[in-house]
Amino acid sequence: MENEIIKKALYERYIEPTKKKREKYIGVEIEMPIVNLSEKAVDFSVVHNVAWEFIQHFGFDVTGRDDEGEIYSSASPENGDILSFDCSYNNLELSFGKEKNLHDIYRRFKEYYKFLQGKFSEYNYTLTGMGINPHRIYNHNVPIPNGRYRMLYHHLHTYKKYTHLPMYFHSYPEYGTFSSASQVQLDVSYDSLPLFLNTFSKLEPIKALLFSNSVMLGKNDDIFCCRDMFWENSTHGINPHNIGMYNYEFSSVEEILSYIESSSLYCFEREDKYINFAPTELRNFFDKSSITGEYYDNGEYKTTEFSPRLNDIQYLRTFKFIDLTFRGTAEFRSICTQPIKDSLCTAAFHLGLADKLPELSELFENDHVLYHKGYNASELRKLFIRNNLPDIAASDEIYELAGKVIDLSCDGLKARNLGEEKYLTPLYERAYKKTNPARHLLELRDSGKSMKDIILEYAEI
Repeated sequence: MENEIIKKALYERYIEPTKKKREKYIGVEIEMPIVNLSEKAVDFSVVHNVAWEFIQHFGFDVTGRDDEGEIYSSASPENGDILSFDCSYNNLELSFGKEKNLHDIYRRFKEYYKFLQGKFSEYNYTLTGMGINPHRIYNHNVPIPNGRYRMLYHHLHTYKKYTHLPMYFHSYPEYGTFSSASQVQLDVSYDSLPLFLNTFSKLEPIKALLFSNSVMLGKNDDIFCCRDMFWENSTHGINPHNIGMYNYEFSSVEEILSYIESSSLYCFEREDKYINFAPTELRNFFDKSSITGEYYDNGEYKTTEFSPRLNDIQYLRTFKFIDLTFRGTAEFRSICTQPIKDSLCTAAFHLGLADKLPELSELFENDHVLYHKGYNASELRKLFIRNNLPDIAASDEIYELAGKVIDLSCDGLKARNLGEEKYLTPLYERAYKKTNPARHLLELRDSGKSMKDIILEYAEI
């Protein structure tokens, strides 16, 4: 297939939507681990019961059932909000229909959350605000039994096939069943695409400093955001252009398009069956006359041969920290689930900075606390998700820079004149105290506080 045909299809899917003039909206997705406080595995029948009560109470429509007939997705016909489960029934997700301000989202989030907590508490369960389920060692870490999540689970478990690759694979291919994120989608305009991706990429070390909240308790307390490692050192990371940061300074939309073309497909759906295969770069994928893949059929995986089709592009799903979507939005994916009472700080932080890109870019251009010291943003991110901060700068200087970034976000929110800057309060507190949710969790544990009490503290709203 001619390269120009592929580029045209990618352009129409990812670039063309950014040219449309539209009002600016916000999209928020909050994943939360479900915890059985009795230190036993989450009973999925409890989860199904609570979900059904939620659906009935709020008038949601059932939008997805798994292969066993259980509900894994439902949506509000009134506002587009979604209650679903991400990867497994251990991880509940609330996604909100696009809104113009954060207050409407937070009001509905509180209403949904309090209802869910009330129902879960009847079983001695709780939702909580941690990036890794603190009771993962007790849980059944299995995927939702449907095509997509079964395929994803299987794909991640194929890492042992790639012994010929010069890369390290961790031994937690089921990580999607116990890790949770706080994601934000913002509209992005065509004219600002290179500046948008370049500037927000340079922000990642600061985000690691302020938002890290994924500690594998008892395994590696030194890493505050294990979610980075989960994606990078899995089969998703076989092509580094599918995960993490861009590590590239874009100067044009054409270069962004070329980067997208260098990412890999690893699955698609045909005839109601998900097929996964070795990650294959798009520019090579369409040159192949046939590719070998696997699909699930009645309890076993079978091999099949298929020929690429241009519309397979719709199944391109990377796990970049910042992803362009077919909706004309940028999705931010690098932040862990936050303590519940701080859930909107993620969206507020990005929203406030979106209109301050020139100022944020200039701040990093003139900065000599983090940058211009021989490290790129990706290297700094890896350093800043750890317990001990690097010696490249004094701690006071690093947190002072973080404070300046928060100030810029605050200025951006104040210009909207909606009072949304109040959601940044926890970030100011973290910068002042030189902490983040992961560090605070370990301090609480080391002070003798029980894990149950910590879980419940991170569950407070």
